[in-house]
Amino acid sequence: MKKAASLRWNSVTVSSQLFGRRMNMASHLKKTTVALAALLAGGALLLSLDGQAREGAPSAVEPCAGASGWDLACLRQTYARPIAGWPRPQVADGVTPAELAPVSAMPVPSLAPAVVALGQRLFYDPRLSRSNAVACLSCHSPAHSFADSKRVSVGHEGRLGQRNTPGLLGVAQIKPLFWDGRASSLEEQALGPLQHADEMAMDVPALPAKLAALDDYTAQFDAAFGQGAGVTLPRILTALADYQRTLLPPVTRFDTFLEGERTALNDRELLGLHLFRTKARCMTCHSGALLTDQQFHNLGLTYYGRKKYEDLGRYLVTGKDGDVGKFRTPGLRGVAQSGPWMHNGLFPQMVGLLNMYNAGMSRPVPHNAQQAADPKFPVTSPLLRPLQLTSDEIIALKSFLEVL
Repeated sequence: MKKAASLRWNSVTVSSQLFGRRMNMASHLKKTTVALAALLAGGALLLSLDGQAREGAPSAVEPCAGASGWDLACLRQTYARPIAGWPRPQVADGVTPAELAPVSAMPVPSLAPAVVALGQRLFYDPRLSRSNAVACLSCHSPAHSFADSKRVSVGHEGRLGQRNTPGLLGVAQIKPLFWDGRASSLEEQALGPLQHADEMAMDVPALPAKLAALDDYTAQFDAAFGQGAGVTLPRILTALADYQRTLLPPVTRFDTFLEGERTALNDRELLGLHLFRTKARCMTCHSGALLTDQQFHNLGLTYYGRKKYEDLGRYLVTGKDGDVGKFRTPGLRGVAQSGPWMHNGLFPQMVGLLNMYNAGMSRPVPHNAQQAADPKFPVTSPLLRPLQLTSDEIIALKSFLEVL
């Protein structure tokens, strides 16, 4: 991610190129983008952290806010308390979020080191693919929170996938898996990319024999699982899954802050944390140690009826009309390194993503009687609403997300 701007931030406007020029998206998305651009261009800033008052100050119902903006000393005092004494999360009606928690709160799996080591070797080996050129690592890079930096994944013979590569930090705690939840276990998840024609395109039944003929794989499989069976597909999947179970998020300054070192976040990041909990309503969907509710939501990005971009999401797994356009809430650990964001990699810049959340996301509506009668016509989640964040607040929220 780019470094944050100076403390006197300029107003941030949403580029109309996001949907019009770059993606040629549906007209309702263009209208949303234009409206948001007008909102942010016309609205003034909140408060530079030098203490100078700005227009658009936070609401007086905030104990740490006044006519001149945010009182950062008050926020410091508020967040010096134990977590139980922090401001209650502001979330949508009916939502009970888990409290934020450090990485140390996550369970550490008990796994056989030899199996994990074998799984790591397999994860890094492109010979698991048909072309001998695509490894699991090709799309799940440690430098990008075990995601990649591409809009969608690139696989066998350069073929493009339909979706953005999800990160793997803390994946042992995620169920079900994939954006649409089609895999119930990491073993099942590992099989998907191996055999998918656009990913590794491997003839999976032939894979054990292929690996058995390479290097010392047979000996390593027997050492990891016991003598006799050698290389088998279930063992391959178990090793890959167990390695992924070890991919816990790294400890960050946010974890240090949660564990009691309240100076670990700077003023801007602390304001971002406060906004995350309150005005931005992020904990409606992003809570707990992994910062996910593990649910599926429609954010208005289905492009229903536009075949080039359409993705029906969870519906493709369940067949339920109400699941059209729903995708799993991703965890936010390491989120700053895992862009571009969303299931289709639509947002290359985090500020653009936050601007869309600030606008309440897109809300497509039926334009004719046929669409109105269509039971599959997607409905954007009612959990979303316009947030009225100022540009300064958006940058503060971005700064907090960069610490996770």
